[in-house]
Amino acid sequence: MQSIVLLMWLALCAEQDLRERQIANTLTLGAATCALGYLFITGHTWIGADASEGGWALAIVMLLTLPGYMLGRFGAGDVKLLAALALATDRMYVLGTFIGAGIAVLLWLASRRWLWSLLSQKVRNRIKQLTEDLSNKQPFAPFILAGFILAAVWVQ
Repeated sequence: MQSIVLLMWLALCAEQDLRERQIANTLTLGAATCALGYLFITGHTWIGADASEGGWALAIVMLLTLPGYMLGRFGAGDVKLLAALALATDRMYVLGTFIGAGIAVLLWLASRRWLWSLLSQKVRNRIKQLTEDLSNKQPFAPFILAGFILAAVWVQ
């Protein structure tokens, strides 16, 4: 049940990142505040891991995302999204999400022209931000969503 709630939250963030190229602070910081409050009240993360697991997951996220943010590869919303996810999960989910997102990015880059030709015009208009000619900065939250799905399947 907890994974479903996280999945819905990540889907909202991915949709907003696709449409607006940014993720609202209410989605990222709100989720981080809820996860942190839950962590302090219950002594474990949203998925049931020890509080120390949430702390280690947050440390991993900061270690992996802050250099990318400083180099302009990650947006602030992506960093906050992953930090909130870390506070709600554990190290395995965070590392699995990173690995899954990397796999999703590579698959998208390798097959986007073929996949794009299969989509209907309605879907193309909905996700037009993923095309390469609009910007150099791609929305990353959809890949985080895909990575989380892969991590949830792998961890379970």
